[in-house]
Amino acid sequence: MTDLTFAGPRTRVSRYPDAERQPTLDTWQDAPHSKWAFAHVSEYVPTAVIRQTPVDRAGTSNLAALATVGDIGARLEASHTDAFLVVRDGERIAEYRRPGFGERDGHLLMSVSKSLCGIVVGTLIDDGLIDAAETVSVYLPELADSAYGDATVQQVLDMTVAVDYDENYRDERSHVQAQDRIAGWRTRLATDPENTYDFLLQLRKSGSHGRRFQYCSADTDVLAWLIESVTGSRYADVLADRLWQPLGCDHDASITVDAAGFAFANGGISCTAGDLARVGRLMLAGGRIDGRRVVSADWVASTMAGGDVDAVQDLIIQDVHPNVSYRNQWWSTGNERGNVYAVGIHGQYIWLDPPTSTVIVKLSSCPEPVTADWNALHATLFRDVCAAVG
Repeated sequence: MTDLTFAGPRTRVSRYPDAERQPTLDTWQDAPHSKWAFAHVSEYVPTAVIRQTPVDRAGTSNLAALATVGDIGARLEASHTDAFLVVRDGERIAEYRRPGFGERDGHLLMSVSKSLCGIVVGTLIDDGLIDAAETVSVYLPELADSAYGDATVQQVLDMTVAVDYDENYRDERSHVQAQDRIAGWRTRLATDPENTYDFLLQLRKSGSHGRRFQYCSADTDVLAWLIESVTGSRYADVLADRLWQPLGCDHDASITVDAAGFAFANGGISCTAGDLARVGRLMLAGGRIDGRRVVSADWVASTMAGGDVDAVQDLIIQDVHPNVSYRNQWWSTGNERGNVYAVGIHGQYIWLDPPTSTVIVKLSSCPEPVTADWNALHATLFRDVCAAVG
């Protein structure tokens, strides 16, 4: 458990032990900040893993179970796959890793991270710490004057908050690029807010909430802040306590943090393909894994059922999945198979196929953010794989 000082259970994480303000990149080495920071250096300086044992980086291709999927190896290579794993009824039946990527190597999940955050919120709803029908300002009064003050927690989970936010990944003037800079993913500008907390405070409404789906990465970071507020712990710690450890994961995950130690919930998690598959198994099993209840069956059923199809308009994914919707930070295809998935913009996936109890994990490094062609390519690949195993 993170050793922090809080003003109350629903107050922003604001002070480190014996310190009047958050440490920064310039002050983390100085007392009293050093007491905390020396044990959490990765929150201020990029770090690399020093491995205890060698990692097999020869790559692997065990795709015999998918022999009926034409040119499966070539299709994986053409779609810039780093790791690919198919798990049916909890058993690994097919696996691929490119040369240079080891079984214990973590991979950035991008927006698959959002879906993991959704599960954590679900556990807090189960325990009565969050009421999804309440407005965000009930838990985070700091955000009362922001776009999120009068939005309900459920609207944030479903991304139906009307917020002035530009998700253009290639426009340096966009809000999403500003978040990248604040998170330490790009070179900061002098005009950027100091940290994610301050950034979220500045976002403003663009209309009435609950009417239309608007994909907005900042929504997930609001959920992470809310999680910190109701638990009194850092988001990374809650993620470990309520998801990673109950899942029985084999390896540590990681998440990037900004200058205030705010975890980049919307896209900053890295983990192995095998551990990510456990998330998919949890969802297909109604919130249980290896005999343990992690999140309620009701929460999983609501997520798997999908959201408001009519709220989704003018998305390129509708060319592939006409009945697509979004619920609890997960995508629902709305197709006859009930496929639900988590996705990151460069080809990271958890794909769930309920009819065959199959989880597909694909970790990729596609050179461009998701396009209509990439959506169609992956949907076809996953359909063919599920047909082969089913």
